[in-house]
Amino acid sequence: MRADVKRTPIFGLGCVAGAAGLARAADYLRGFPSHAALLVSVELCSLTLQLKDQSVANIIASGLFADGAAAAILVGSERSTERNLPRIVASQSIFFPDTEQMMGWRIRDTGFEIILSAGVPDLIRDNLRQAVDSFLSKYGLSRRDIKHWIAHTGGPKVLQAIQEALEISRCALAGSWKSLAATGNLSSASVLFVAADFLESNAASRGDYGMLLSMGRGFCGELVLLRW
Repeated sequence: MRADVKRTPIFGLGCVAGAAGLARAADYLRGFPSHAALLVSVELCSLTLQLKDQSVANIIASGLFADGAAAAILVGSERSTERNLPRIVASQSIFFPDTEQMMGWRIRDTGFEIILSAGVPDLIRDNLRQAVDSFLSKYGLSRRDIKHWIAHTGGPKVLQAIQEALEISRCALAGSWKSLAATGNLSSASVLFVAADFLESNAASRGDYGMLLSMGRGFCGELVLLRW
């Protein structure tokens, strides 16, 4: 790294951090359009493995979550690129009150103890649609205008809940389902894996709108509006 690189360490956001990191990097580049930003996501989900914990949450988390890392480079508007890449139009964080015990971890003498509520899919199903509609309406858009959905691979029930909440088909989240089957849930790195596969597919055309989204501990979410 260059000696004058500006670092912003972020810890503890969990699954939502991939989308949140992209959003915060884009915010920075709006202020410094001649700069470039590197987002690096490193997840060690195996730290939550508690060998003596036979709870359902620990068993599910041990089978679903995996260690992984991903990175993304973003550039300001004064730097040109010839590739068909999306522009981050806007982003929004969403928070759900009184949901601290839905997802996360506790620090114990034996390490990180997972918190994972069975109510997470219902929370998404009941709240995500309104949050997305409210966000899009600020830019004169609706869910019908979004041609591409890039979602964090939260798990089978989470992806189903996202589909139901947004009234989209399983095909609309095909990349997320494929990544979940291949690599599991890599926490914050997952949505970057899905985004990388989508960009490689060249499925988007100029003028298309897309939505990148993650949900995570808090309970919270991050919405990132894209346009090609």
